[in-house]
Amino acid sequence: SEVSFSVAKEEIVAILGPSGCGKSTLLNIIAGLMTAEDGTVCFDGKPITDIPPHQRNFGLMFQDYALFPHRDVFGNVAFGLQQQSIPLTTIQQKVTTILKKVGLTNYSHRDVNTLSGGEQQRVAIARLMVQNPRILLADEPVSSLDPARANEILQLLTGLAGDSGKTLLASLHAPELIRKYFSRVIGLRAGVLQ
Repeated sequence: SEVSFSVAKEEIVAILGPSGCGKSTLLNIIAGLMTAEDGTVCFDGKPITDIPPHQRNFGLMFQDYALFPHRDVFGNVAFGLQQQSIPLTTIQQKVTTILKKVGLTNYSHRDVNTLSGGEQQRVAIARLMVQNPRILLADEPVSSLDPARANEILQLLTGLAGDSGKTLLASLHAPELIRKYFSRVIGLRAGVLQ
C-alpha cells in the first residue's frame, strides 16, 4: 500500500490509527528492523533503506517496553552505551543525568520487575534518550497506561524531545491525547494514509 510522508527536523508527530492498521510496521521499517516490499526511506534527503538499523542511529521504544528482566534500572538504561567503547565514568554520568530527567533519580538499583507500568515506561524513555539518537520513534508508548499516567508519559516524552531538539514520531490509537502534545497527526487505516 502507498504510504508517503515527510517529517521536519524537531517536529513532534503522531501516527494515529486503530490496532492492526500498520503503525508498528511503519516504525519498524523506519528504524530498519523490517524491510518494505518496495519504496524508500530517506533521512536528510538521502536514501537509507539499505543501511542496517545500528548504523541509522534511530531510537525505537517498543510497545511492551522490552526491558531486560535480569538487569536493574541502571543496567537497562546503560545497556546500549555499554555495547560501545564508552568509559564507565561517562556511562554513569549519562545514566544518572537521564534518570533525573525522567524522575527516577533514586531508582538505579531497583529491580525493573518491581516497578509500576509508568515507572517501567520511564526506564524505557531513559534508555531511548541516553543513546542520543538522531530520531525518536515510540510505538504505542502509552497503550497500557491509565489516562492520567498516559498524559504524564506523553508530556515527559514530548517535553524531552522538544528540550533536546529531537524529531519524535509516535504511534497512538487514542486521539484524545494527541492535540495536547503533537504538532501534527498522520492518520493510518489498513496500511493507507488518511
